Amino acid sequence: MPTHTHHQPQDKLARAERLQTAIAACQTRIEQIYTEGEVAPKGCCVARYQARGKQKAYWYYKLQAAEPIFPKAQDPLKHSRYKHLGSAGSAAHVEGVIQVVRRVQIEELSKAIDTLKESWSDLYDSSVTHEGKWTE
Repeated sequence: MPTHTHHQPQDKLARAERLQTAIAACQTRIEQIYTEGEVAPKGCCVARYQARGKQKAYWYYKLQAAEPIFPKAQDPLKHSRYKHLGSAGSAAHVEGVIQVVRRVQIEELSKAIDTLKESWSDLYDSSVTHEGKWTE
């Protein structure tokens, strides 16, 4: 005997409310993240690079973007794809990593919101059955 039955209107309403509650929770979390501090621009990552001195090599970190978006230190009217963060554990390095973490969290929460909105649409689209077949 199949366990799937037609859902009662109250069940549909409860599912819609759960979806809306989840969307609101994700939106609230995104707003909270923005209040926690600066968010790295989209597409940025923290990259490690090596600089060689006379005696040995040193590791440094930079915030890296796909396109030039960071003002250059020598000429703020020109832009670079990189923002120097310094050595491991420096305040700028740690802050850069946290900024990227915030960006990734926002992007993932935004994807979740899109998925939940799509699910909400599916809930109220009566022209398609649960199996994806058209009904009359």
